[in-house]
Amino acid sequence: MAQPQGIHARRAALRLLDAVFRRGETLDIAFAGATKDLRKFEDKALARAIASEVLRWLVDLDALIDSATKQPLPHDAKARMVLRMMLAQWLRLGTPPHAVVATGLDLLAGGPRRLAHGVFSTLTKREAALPAAPTLPAEVAARWGERAEAIAAGLAEPPPLDLTLRDPSETEHWQVQLAADSLMPGHLRLPRGASVETLPGFAEGAWWVQDLAAALPARLLGQGEGRHVLDLCAAPGGKTLQLAAQGWQVTALDISKRRLDLLKANLKRTGLKAHTVRADALKWEPKHQYDAILLDAPCTATGTARRHPDVLHRIGARQIEEMAELQTALLQQAQGWLKPGGTLVYATCSLEREEGEDQVGAVTIPMLPVGPDELPAGLAATAEGWIRTDPGMLVDAGGLDGFFIARWRRGA
Repeated sequence: MAQPQGIHARRAALRLLDAVFRRGETLDIAFAGATKDLRKFEDKALARAIASEVLRWLVDLDALIDSATKQPLPHDAKARMVLRMMLAQWLRLGTPPHAVVATGLDLLAGGPRRLAHGVFSTLTKREAALPAAPTLPAEVAARWGERAEAIAAGLAEPPPLDLTLRDPSETEHWQVQLAADSLMPGHLRLPRGASVETLPGFAEGAWWVQDLAAALPARLLGQGEGRHVLDLCAAPGGKTLQLAAQGWQVTALDISKRRLDLLKANLKRTGLKAHTVRADALKWEPKHQYDAILLDAPCTATGTARRHPDVLHRIGARQIEEMAELQTALLQQAQGWLKPGGTLVYATCSLEREEGEDQVGAVTIPMLPVGPDELPAGLAATAEGWIRTDPGMLVDAGGLDGFFIARWRRGA
């Protein structure tokens, strides 16, 4: 019997979700294995989109499912997972219900298949709907406190595509070429869904993909004018590219060979230069001190929930504590490698205080507050002089990731 068209993408989506919930893998890590049987880019993208929307709206999808069953399904039941996928396709991706049924029910058999069909039919007849913004898991909302509601609103849609230009003076030129918006010089914003490799400027290395918030830390170091900067935990290299383009002599250090290979490929494509070092930053010793150090530290990445909604369900107190300990150790190490008068910038793409504000005490040199002229319109430094962004900011302009960024300068 012929299988319905599109069933393979749905099976891949189911494998993706299984990897996240059962094995605790990230979407990015699980993606290659889960989609290895799919040949078409469109099918791979569909599998990712289905899994992402399930993760983004999980609490609300489960509430709908539970409203249509006499007894709640176990949270790890396959029928529940398939129903989540079916509802996400209908309510978020605009797939007609008949097509959802045709491709969804074949993932189940027997009683679970009949149950899923009945629940989905009940909800479609009821004209069920999702709220305007996803409901956060209770423990996540508690961690994010008074900003939780605004952040949730910023998570309702996947993010646009942000680019950083190699030469900010060409911003207007590339705005026209790519029909893009710009929120500050050197930044471009395009609608999501564009195939990056086919866009004008990619092959010649005129730009690279980088969220607006992720581009802020390197900007805070200004023009290098040939001075030496250490980019700690550098791969895959967006900030390394920025620093090289700003005229710094860059040493880019990372522990991962695979990620350093990506960094080297980006350097080659853009024609920019950096000295790469594969090492453990906690064991490595530099041969000299640096004029500046950028530490974009490993973190839980909860600030990237717009594009990686798996963090809403994978990250808890244990992971936050482990990352915070590593970040403290890295900060204490890095400040000792600064020249007199040198500048340290610390950043994490996390929304957790333990990985941001609570790390400030690990640095003993004076803070260098961020000024209003260093940020795009609509963003401002805190009273303490550091930066805290989250997906609930600049929503009308397309939003941005959640970051904590602070800067210090060692005495001369």
